[in-house]
Amino acid sequence: MQLTLSTEHVRNTIITNEQGQIIYKTETPFQLLGVRTTTIWKIKPNDDQHHMQDQFDVLGEIEWHTFASSKFRYGGTEIETKEFIPKRGLLGRQRVFIGADSRPYCWDLKSRVVVLSRDDASRTEVARFHRATLGIIGRKRETMLEVSPEVAHMMDIIIMTFIYVEKLRKDQEEASGNAAASGGS
Repeated sequence: MQLTLSTEHVRNTIITNEQGQIIYKTETPFQLLGVRTTTIWKIKPNDDQHHMQDQFDVLGEIEWHTFASSKFRYGGTEIETKEFIPKRGLLGRQRVFIGADSRPYCWDLKSRVVVLSRDDASRTEVARFHRATLGIIGRKRETMLEVSPEVAHMMDIIIMTFIYVEKLRKDQEEASGNAAASGGS
């Protein structure tokens, strides 16, 4: 399953399925001071043929904290990210969580993309983020999240955790780019 993102800025994007239907969208209002919160919206099934406008329900929220643990609000509960999707590995470039199927999963924050795998002996890849390419070398491609059908039943939690880890990865990329630009380490 290929989900297309309207932009690489995952905290303010529209996510569509292969048919072009909007299925998720994220919004993070700008705030100069204080805590920023990303709201993740999910399309509501539309049974009303007379009302063709897309309607959305709030799937969850991510409350971003710089110095304390960020928080997920999902399914009527609130949990700190350090409990739900803790760091692991060298430099904390992996985040692990238990999926809705009670199996462990691991997001790897690679230098340019994030990849989700089963956190077991198989290490089976089940989702991968693809950044947009201009097509100068190879094919032009839109920003996309590729998700295996075997985890489609827990798409909501994959979307929530993807937005969280991709924002962390992008922050790390920008920090290392700024350090390189200033000649520092």
